[in-house]
Formats: sequence, C-alpha cells, structure tokens
Amino acid sequence: MPDFSTVFKNLRKDNNLTQAELGKKLGVAPSTVGMYERGQREPDFETLEKIANYFSVNMNTLLGKENAFDEKSSSVVGIKIPVLGKVAAGIPITAVENILDYEEISSEMAASGDYVALKIQGSSMEPRMYDGDVVIVRVQSTVEHGEVAVVMVDGSEATVKKVQFLSNGILLQPFNPSYEPIFYSKEDVENLPVRIFGKVVECRQKY
Repeated sequence: MPDFSTVFKNLRKDNNLTQAELGKKLGVAPSTVGMYERGQREPDFETLEKIANYFSVNMNTLLGKENAFDEKSSSVVGIKIPVLGKVAAGIPITAVENILDYEEISSEMAASGDYVALKIQGSSMEPRMYDGDVVIVRVQSTVEHGEVAVVMVDGSEATVKKVQFLSNGILLQPFNPSYEPIFYSKEDVENLPVRIFGKVVECRQKY
C-alpha cells in the first residue's frame, strides 16, 4: 500500500511540479515538501485539505487508504484508514503529530465519505470517550446542533466536543461535568478561525 509520502511525491511528479512550485501553491517551504516526500514530516489537517483540493483527490486516497481483500473470496472485507494523531478531549492541542497506526472500517462506510481516525487525549469527554481511545471521523465542514465533532481552532489545533450553535456564537460542550464548556463568539469563529473538521461517528475504546 502506498503511504502518504509516496502518493504525494507521485502527484507532484505527475503534474510536472518542482518542490519549490508546489510549496508555493501550498504555502509551505520547498524543504517542507521534501520532508513530506521523504516521510520525515506529516502535514497538518489544513495542509492535507489544501493538497487534496489542489490535486482533486479524496483524503483517504491521499493518505494511503488500503483495501483489504479475502484471498479466497476476493471480496473487500475492510478499508484501512490512518490514525493521524492526537486530538484533545480537553483544551485544544496541536492536532496532528504523525500517523500513529491504522484502523479498519467497512467498505460501505468508506464509500459514504472521507474518513480518518484520531486518538483521544484527555478526559473531558468521559465517560463516553477515554484517554487513548480512537475516534472515527467523517471529514465534513458542518454538523448538526448537538452532534460530536472535531473542531479546528486557529488552523492548527483541534478538540473533540459536542457542538452547540448559539445565536451569538458556538459552544463546545464536554461530557465530563468537571470541565467547563468553551465558548467562541461569532467574531472568534470568523477571526481565529473556528471551523468543523469532521463528525465523530464512532469511538473505539482501547484497553
């Protein structure tokens, strides 16, 4: 299975771009493009979205989605998606550290959208989600009031919370009553910015 670095390098070469040219289009240094291609560094969520949009590929393909086949039946039994890094169940932290592992989802689920997995860090979402659990996230820019989502703050930090849309802003509500909700005004949402990265559709507890 090709990993992100291989897919990224092939996309650049197929489009006859130098590392400097691609770096300029993505807003990163040519040396950063080189590190992506050598597997020495992983891009954050925002840069991944820029890459996927620029080359018109979905995020699972970009990150190296793997089809798992049963050799006897030759039918698809699952799709592997990357565990991109840690997302805070507390205060926002830097979202992506690296690709930590892979999780498998059904082919039916994979066909319904782009998915990634993230590891929970912190205790604000207990007892529904514990530190070390892995959440499966459908990448989408909107959610319904009351749904649990991964929310990006200031472009590079992420937190997982129940999202409540208010007339004067957005409230990120933890499940753990020991933690205070986080409120962002409409101005904060616009200027920081605060945006939805994806909807949490499943939590896989790890022991």
